[in-house]
Amino acid sequence: MSAIGRWFHHRGIPVYGYDRQESPLTLKLAEEGMQINYEDTVENIAPMVKEDPENILVVWTPAIPKDSRQLAYFRENGFALKKRAEVLGMITQSMNTVAVAGTHGKTTTSSIVAHLLKSAGKNMAAFLGGLTQNYGSNFILHEGEGRESPTVVVEADEFDRSFLHLHPNTGIVTSVDPDHLDIYGDAGQMVQGFVDFIGLISRKGRLYIQTGAFNKLQRESLGNVPHVVYGMSEGEVHAENVSAGTLSFKFDYVGPGKRISGLELKVPGFHNVENALAAIAVVDQLGLTEAQIREGLSSFKGVKRRFEFVYQDDKRVYIDDYAHHPEEIRAFLSSVKAMYPQRRLTAIFQPHLFTRTRDFASGFSESLSLADEVVLLDIYPAREEPIPGVHAEMLLPEITAGKKSLQKKENLLDYLKASDPEVLVTLGAGDIDRLVGPIANWIRT
Repeated sequence: MSAIGRWFHHRGIPVYGYDRQESPLTLKLAEEGMQINYEDTVENIAPMVKEDPENILVVWTPAIPKDSRQLAYFRENGFALKKRAEVLGMITQSMNTVAVAGTHGKTTTSSIVAHLLKSAGKNMAAFLGGLTQNYGSNFILHEGEGRESPTVVVEADEFDRSFLHLHPNTGIVTSVDPDHLDIYGDAGQMVQGFVDFIGLISRKGRLYIQTGAFNKLQRESLGNVPHVVYGMSEGEVHAENVSAGTLSFKFDYVGPGKRISGLELKVPGFHNVENALAAIAVVDQLGLTEAQIREGLSSFKGVKRRFEFVYQDDKRVYIDDYAHHPEEIRAFLSSVKAMYPQRRLTAIFQPHLFTRTRDFASGFSESLSLADEVVLLDIYPAREEPIPGVHAEMLLPEITAGKKSLQKKENLLDYLKASDPEVLVTLGAGDIDRLVGPIANWIRT
């Protein structure tokens, strides 16, 4: 939502917004000149908006509660309402669009594509699902001086089938693991959603699809869309000579008729190397040189809350990550263990959504068991009401880590002081990010 707000604001259009609570992001939007309110009341809607319904576009996201008073007011008073995804589709319809989809990996992959294009000086814009460390924003813009037509990079969100509003010329599918079953009903319907997304890719375009996703979708479901399969060790595009360091990974890119040796990605994680492979393949198709790819990749700093190193010294390491699906947790913890094989790993996890916790309980327990110690926080409900019998504690019995417990957020710092972790990670898509600052302050003392 904020990326779309920034797009309109950049074009000189007044932007107003609502969020349920103040955050660093909303404060930054206000600092940039947008007006944000935090109470869901009709009285908090700006008078200028109320007075001119014919010339106001109301953009809403399905994340907003169904009983929102402001949303009801707009619906009842003749305002034009469009979902966020519809507006994104409208903005990008006439542009050369690179759309990155996947149940995980899409934010980092789209951010790498965007950074490579911008660092190479290409005329581009990007609407991302996370804050890039390089630019401190989820909206990236580079308006070149020449007549080069702009390329727009879009994170294509499968939630609520939002990605079906896009018009991709180039598509990337990073993963098709079951998720959002509260929307799709079952894994088969979710897979069909991705098939429908692929069907939107221009016949003159191309699809880059990860090996696991390719196997799940079946070749025949890709229709006539030209496609390239990529993966860590298999596929037309793959990596060789991968080495894991404590702050970066090195690898060789191998693609059809092309090898780029000795690339360095300063965002750790085997899964991030795989994300980089897809991004490199796309920008290679768009005409970037080997030198531009090498320089751009080495200067990519990552995305906020994606394998984000918060603190590191000789005794302690603290990493924060947005992982909220069993496969994301498995990939993240596997990489951390490869980086610190001799050190004790403590994982703090806040489950996100009652439905997701219920649907993937065994998967969460299994992936979290990669840690030496697991600390669970209560479920973050987001848009959902509680479901009887669904709670974070239900994950504990199947977790096989040597030490495991359920802690309250308000008691977490005291618990950490007593347990004194060596390698600490926080995981989750809820409000666990609000604990990062206090944990970091404690670690630094």
